[in-house]
Amino acid sequence: MTSVVVIGGCGHIGSWLVPKLVHAGFDVTSVSRGKRKPYTDDSAWRYVHPLTLDRASGNPGDFESAIASLDADIVVDLINFSLDDTTRMVDALRGTRLSHYLFCSSIWAHGRATVLPATEDQPKLPLNEYGIEKAKSEASLHDLYRREGFPETVVMPGQISGPGWNIINPQGNEDKQVFVSIRRGETITLPNFGMETLHHVHADDVAQVFFNAITHRNAALGESFHAVGDQSITLLGYAQAMYRHFGHDSDGLITLLPWDGWRKSVDNEAHVEKTYFHIARSGMYSIEKGQRLLGYRPRHTWLETVTQSVDYMVAHGWLD
Repeated sequence: MTSVVVIGGCGHIGSWLVPKLVHAGFDVTSVSRGKRKPYTDDSAWRYVHPLTLDRASGNPGDFESAIASLDADIVVDLINFSLDDTTRMVDALRGTRLSHYLFCSSIWAHGRATVLPATEDQPKLPLNEYGIEKAKSEASLHDLYRREGFPETVVMPGQISGPGWNIINPQGNEDKQVFVSIRRGETITLPNFGMETLHHVHADDVAQVFFNAITHRNAALGESFHAVGDQSITLLGYAQAMYRHFGHDSDGLITLLPWDGWRKSVDNEAHVEKTYFHIARSGMYSIEKGQRLLGYRPRHTWLETVTQSVDYMVAHGWLD
């Protein structure tokens, strides 16, 4: 039986990926910090080997050595955020029976894309440390594949959404009050013309890309793949759809402000910063490569994805 280690197995992506792997007959070890349960309730979890490890604890290299000691055929790394961690992981996995290492990057590695829809291989201009480190890791892994044949694949998710956590709202940040105001039929403000875009994706579809990359290994090796929905959405279109979802006509309820005016209207600098980095990267990301090489077919539209997430928040009292 092929063994798979999923690092971050109880997180947004892992919660959907691990059951897929178990049902497909893989022997799965789920690595997490042991601080929460998975987001999915699936009988497959009874057959998973749980392992509690914290990447941030211990000395540098301890975590990677622990993963290498499992001697798995496949390692899926969903919580790697720096080139240093990537380098240590690669070094640790050398000499094991590893046949495939899958690294979770992000569309943030693109930064300001110059051509839309952006393809995985076009030049990347990341805007912040998170995107910069993801781009560095991606470039390093592809270089190792070309020079040494290191068996790697990179997956680049969009705005990962789904039932169980707070998703990015129509302002491009995580302020739940925006959804509260929309639900009540109150006014909200959007920056600029509301034409900046977000590219939401259901966590189940992100897991599908990872799963398909594993089952289409030869086509996936040495490649990067976007894990996004088949459409991006404008902030304005997103807001209008949410008003409709809660039974309101959005006419007169959406105020547009120039960036400087909008940021002054928001009293939380963290929300302002989150919005800036989302809308400064506004784009749409092609899934043609994943469709062609991996057979990727998103199961969820952007509207299904965000409404599932918002309905969960309503049902659990998050928007009361």
